[in-house]
Amino acid sequence: MNGLSVASILGLMAVGLALSFGLQRVINMAHGEWLMVGGYLAFLAYQNLSLSLYPLAALALGFVGGGLLALLLEAGVIRHLYGRPLETLLATWGVALVLQQAARNLFGPVGVEVTAPPWLAGSWEVGGVVIPWVRVFVILLALFTFAALWAFFRWTTLGLHLRAVSQNREMAAALGVHTRGVDALAFALGGGLAGLAGAAMAMIAPVTPTVGQNYIVDAFLVVILGGVGSLPGAALAAVLLGLASALLQGITSVSLAKVLLLVGVILVLQLRPRGLMPTRSRALEEV
Repeated sequence: MNGLSVASILGLMAVGLALSFGLQRVINMAHGEWLMVGGYLAFLAYQNLSLSLYPLAALALGFVGGGLLALLLEAGVIRHLYGRPLETLLATWGVALVLQQAARNLFGPVGVEVTAPPWLAGSWEVGGVVIPWVRVFVILLALFTFAALWAFFRWTTLGLHLRAVSQNREMAAALGVHTRGVDALAFALGGGLAGLAGAAMAMIAPVTPTVGQNYIVDAFLVVILGGVGSLPGAALAAVLLGLASALLQGITSVSLAKVLLLVGVILVLQLRPRGLMPTRSRALEEV
């Protein structure tokens, strides 16, 4: 259950990274900070709302807060750096450091914790294995979000435009798709998903100013292993890495588990250089 709940958070984060890189070829080093913002917004909701109602408000605040911050970053910084990946990487890294320091000033360097509401405080015991309801809730939230994303990309006009720009930006623009607006939408959606993941993460782990940096490396591994720009690949890779991480940390130390996980990803990429479920995109083939 620990592995699946961590995989759920990684999957939500990785989808945002897959969107930004697959569509815009932007390596966003501040993506982990959207998760941090979502976690702190969940903490504020926990402090100011009733214990039984705050989770739903926290999830909504996390999604909206992460999406708005990502939209501001795209409009103020990223939009002026398209086509310059190194400068984009450095700029987003600087933004991440600024947000981390702002979190330290507002909430302090020590992590804050959120208590699960009464309807998620219990557990379910199956064959001697205790399954906390709050982790089941996080897993179901991720499944529901992935299903909603699939429906969005499959059945809506905006989803069609996102897929079209991802496949061939020039042709989509020639057919009348507003590619700049699509870029902003994709970046905001990725930020909103990371913020949602942060709000969910706050229910099972403390929120610290550097919590985003703890997840961002694993999220990048998920994107690379699943196939850059592939949303189903990101979901599959998140489950595999989450379960492998929980298993390795159970039999060895955390640091050694990270090393073994990285070695495993490298070995898989030797066999499948484009990832487990690569997407067909002319934009990615030109990278």
